[in-house]
Amino acid sequence: MNLQTITAVTRSFNVSTRTLRYYEQIGLLTSVRRDGYAYRTYDEDSLRRLEQILLLRKLRIPLKDIQVILQSEDARAAISVFQDKVMTLTQEITALSTIRAVLDELLEALKGSAEAAIGLQLLADKSVLQIIESLPSAKFSLKEETGMSDLNAAGDQLSQLKDVRIVYLPPATVASIHCVGGSPEADTGTELRRFMIRTDLARLKPDLRHYGFNHPNGEKPDGSDHGYERWVTIPADLELPEPFVKKEFPGGLYAAHMIPMGNFEEWGWLYKWVKSHGEYELNPGDPACMGGLLEEHLNYLNRYLLSNEELEQCMQLDLLVPVKPKVNAG
Repeated sequence: MNLQTITAVTRSFNVSTRTLRYYEQIGLLTSVRRDGYAYRTYDEDSLRRLEQILLLRKLRIPLKDIQVILQSEDARAAISVFQDKVMTLTQEITALSTIRAVLDELLEALKGSAEAAIGLQLLADKSVLQIIESLPSAKFSLKEETGMSDLNAAGDQLSQLKDVRIVYLPPATVASIHCVGGSPEADTGTELRRFMIRTDLARLKPDLRHYGFNHPNGEKPDGSDHGYERWVTIPADLELPEPFVKKEFPGGLYAAHMIPMGNFEEWGWLYKWVKSHGEYELNPGDPACMGGLLEEHLNYLNRYLLSNEELEQCMQLDLLVPVKPKVNAG
């Protein structure tokens, strides 16, 4: 049987080890262990399945729907998912077409107006108002403010990430939990949940925030040197039980982009967005800790009682890249 290591697969498919481990964690993908061979490996069936997963992701099919498709013994599940996706895209295209037509009319009217100061009064025109108000808000569901050409483009256009925010994270005292090897994301998540229950942290710190990051990213093919660290903000005087460690997070400016759990390929998109920005530039941190990159687990205060499996189904993350203003950015 022809087996490929996790390192070889990441290179062949241009996918991160974090993504592969996550796909395994939620049951989308399986690896095999050969006797006398410690590394995580993938056989031909797993590689074909991974190829199908990545193709469906490029079509913007959510992971939960991909799971339904791949678990189905016939084509009916795929037909249902694809029909729903086509309907959603049709609605988006219709809304965008209408928006474009309205904007074209406004442009023509403004260009022909001799008094620029009264130009925006066109928005009060009853006929224009009727067209705009007829657009249901549900039609504006795209995360990016895409145009018609973007809808016909592939993943590179989606990576423009026009919804990125520049946010300030305030300094905070945090409780840190860190594991290396095995399943560090799940292990640290379990420990953090126990800590929050034991200390009643939700009552002590109702504005708590929860961050996580790879520490380290890991280089070994078997993932034994991959780690994950979680922080939760705490009152400065709170006593911590082992193995938690108290740390001071300095805060700072970050480029933020929200994803559903699992869309880790968008890390690359966000990083590229920062690198090409005109006003901000990367402000890297510790290379062993994702270079200062963070994942903020949103609304964790209301979801920490859920199991790891339940969290995977509903959790949203803010991907956070540390930035600073460019010196020559005016």
